[in-house]
Amino acid sequence: MPRTDHRYDPGVSQPIDTCIANWHRHLRGELSDGFNSLLRDDCVFLSPIVFTPQEGRALTELYLTAAGGSLGGEPEVGGSDAASGGGGFRYVKEILQGNQAMLEFETSVEGRYVNGVDIITCDDDGMITEFKVMIRPLQAINLVHTQMRAMLEKISD
Repeated sequence: MPRTDHRYDPGVSQPIDTCIANWHRHLRGELSDGFNSLLRDDCVFLSPIVFTPQEGRALTELYLTAAGGSLGGEPEVGGSDAASGGGGFRYVKEILQGNQAMLEFETSVEGRYVNGVDIITCDDDGMITEFKVMIRPLQAINLVHTQMRAMLEKISD
């Protein structure tokens, strides 16, 4: 069960610090166990497209893999060319506290600007328990929906 005491102490490492450091290591291909070292067996993925929560590590991994293939590019923290529509997924802001993080991203899909946030919750061991994605503008949601459907069909075969 996630911790309920979320008072921020800048001198103390929070579970989310470890979680997000491992998330970035995973995105760079530096975690040999991949999603197994990040996601709890009972984690939940909340999609901007699909209404129902996707429950369990296998479904969460499937959706995160499809999202990576749809949003494209090597993820980077604090990149600048995504804002100009230059493509390539980039995290541009991070807010971390206790067991929760919000990572804002920008990218370009088929020449269209996509902006969104990954809202990540972890347990006290730094394992992801919930991964929620929100995207804007509406045009981007529709485009990502089409891309995700195609990517899910491709990786499910």
